[in-house]
Amino acid sequence: MKGTVLYGPRDVRFEEIETPKITKPTDAIIRISASCVCGSDLWPYRGLQPVNEPTPMGHEYCGIVEEVGSAVKTVKPGQFVIGSFAASDNTCPHCQAGYQSSCVNREWMLRAQAPVLRVPLADGTLVPLPDIPSDDLIPSLLATSDVLGTGWFAAVAAKVKPGNTVAVVGDGAVGLLGVLSAKQMGAERIIVMSRHATRQKIAREFGATDIVTERGDEGVARIKDLTDGIGVDSVLECVGTQESMMQAIRCTRPGGAIGYVGVPHGVELGGEKLFYTHVHLHGGPAPVRQYLPKLIALVLDGKINPGKVFDLTLPLEQVAEGYRAMDERRAIKTLLRP
Repeated sequence: MKGTVLYGPRDVRFEEIETPKITKPTDAIIRISASCVCGSDLWPYRGLQPVNEPTPMGHEYCGIVEEVGSAVKTVKPGQFVIGSFAASDNTCPHCQAGYQSSCVNREWMLRAQAPVLRVPLADGTLVPLPDIPSDDLIPSLLATSDVLGTGWFAAVAAKVKPGNTVAVVGDGAVGLLGVLSAKQMGAERIIVMSRHATRQKIAREFGATDIVTERGDEGVARIKDLTDGIGVDSVLECVGTQESMMQAIRCTRPGGAIGYVGVPHGVELGGEKLFYTHVHLHGGPAPVRQYLPKLIALVLDGKINPGKVFDLTLPLEQVAEGYRAMDERRAIKTLLRP
């Protein structure tokens, strides 16, 4: 079959790769209904993360089970399933504590930007739906696989609760779905840092109450102005740069919390400065598997429509254009259909 392979900076190819097969009794093989390009895929695409060899790409997925290994008990051929970007057994102590993305048997998912995918640890990783969903629900269900789950974790880590004032740093798909998540958790005021009109519009639709276009010192000052000099209760840091992290810390009131889910690149925090801020910092790879059942139910019940973040849909063979569009900020997030 053909799949997506990254060779180096801005060199994405759709070429022949090996068709996945069952290699362990805990595996499942699924035929992809939809995949997508992740913002984190852009780090190596832009050359900001080394690519030492041709690398199969893709870690967000949903689809129909075609085959399962002999040890798989909870997933059956013919079921529509959604899984996380981190395969987990969902039974180890870390999984039981709700941190499946730190499972002792964790495997990072790759190769999802292809027609067929092998999913290890299928019983612990995949969540089957009761029925095959209608095609119009596919984008929102796919969003639960990573970007919605990551935005949700950002809000959980930032301790968002009813009545809170929240700031969201980052207006990509994760940041926008962080807005949706904060709204679902009862935030009263949601301030989004964004300079892009199309993203601001979606943020408003998801529940944002204020837009801040300034950055750096000016951005911090603007948020302080909006909060009577106090700062916000919670910040969702959804970028992963030094500037975005410092902006998040400086916007947070003493005793407030930051949920950081942007994959850090070049972020360094001084211990003494952090000590005197009195802020809570919690983040990491989102334990999406913990939230999948709840998020899937919200989508199926029509209570949320996270699929709005997909503003470009392409056939899988045009995946290179999907990367280019996101890199050039012509698209928020590219949906790929086999």
